[in-house]
Amino acid sequence: MGISFDKVDGATWLKFEVHPATNAVSEADRTAKLKDPGFGRVFTDHMAIVRYNQTDGWHGARIESRANFPLDPAAAVLHYAQEIFEGLKAYVREDGGVNLFRPDANAKRFRNSADRMAMAPLPEAVFIEAVEQLVRIDRAWIPSGEGSLYLRPFMVASEIFLGVKPSAEYIFAVIASPVGSYFKGGPAPVSIWVSENYTRAAIGGTGAVKCGGNYAASLRAQAEAISHGCDQVVFLDAVERRYIEELGGMNIFFVFEDGSLLTPPLGTILPGITRDSIIALAKDKGTQVREEPYTLDQWRADAASGKLKEAFACGTAAVISPIGQVRSASGDFTINSGAAGPVAMGLRKQLVDIQYGRAPDPHNWIRKVL
Repeated sequence: MGISFDKVDGATWLKFEVHPATNAVSEADRTAKLKDPGFGRVFTDHMAIVRYNQTDGWHGARIESRANFPLDPAAAVLHYAQEIFEGLKAYVREDGGVNLFRPDANAKRFRNSADRMAMAPLPEAVFIEAVEQLVRIDRAWIPSGEGSLYLRPFMVASEIFLGVKPSAEYIFAVIASPVGSYFKGGPAPVSIWVSENYTRAAIGGTGAVKCGGNYAASLRAQAEAISHGCDQVVFLDAVERRYIEELGGMNIFFVFEDGSLLTPPLGTILPGITRDSIIALAKDKGTQVREEPYTLDQWRADAASGKLKEAFACGTAAVISPIGQVRSASGDFTINSGAAGPVAMGLRKQLVDIQYGRAPDPHNWIRKVL
């Protein structure tokens, strides 16, 4: 039996009721927490929440105290993993205002993820409004300097049943977590373990979807990387086990001696918003950017010959992480003598400066919330 989402698009008119927290953290406690918030361990006072069912469509939009919400033991998400999420940040400008970076792109990807997972697609306007409302009410939680407010929109299937079908009920929520500078003293090159035993996604699968199952499936490979003394894992394609795809949670780029960039093509990998932004900024400078398959053997040979000058990973949390060493069961190799390269660091600075409002925004990526 199919599922109808007829009332989805009608939700664009939703107005959020704002209910300030009655148990908000004191200013003194908040200041203490913001001194060293780490990543994803400290949370703000509020959350946004919207519910869906087939009778009412999307409804009950609220900003309220961050708290547990009940899930029945038979809730669909707990059994069949209908769940998606996003990650984006809010940044404080020098004038004290607050920027969001490309929230429209997150909203679109969230809707695409919902479609692939047979979930009720959330109107993009509702996604953006939920994020903006939460940023406004929890503005005081955004760290100063190079800190930011990490925003985690997510949706879970909440219908109570044990049959295998798309859920007819969903909860969409947004929570927020202040984060300090991802790198203290600047980004240090990371070491990468090539996973030759585990794959992340196959053609026709959910590799392009930001769903929890993809990340759960990567954890064993990440543990293997750590056991080999590496910071991160990189996956090969699921068919030939030759082509570089992406890291456990980041896309990857390669920089060549002619100045060109190469990144694996979309299809089985996540269409990263940072990835897309880097491609646009590089092309602005006249840099050739190729979205092409690239094998592990090519990577090793190009690093040895000097044809490959840099490699770096990218994502919302770290922005850009230079890759210094690659390890695998078939042998190790070093890139750029294990040091961060000028292309990666130049792109990182350019992107971060746009995010914080310190540089021009040629693509109109910034959305000013305050």
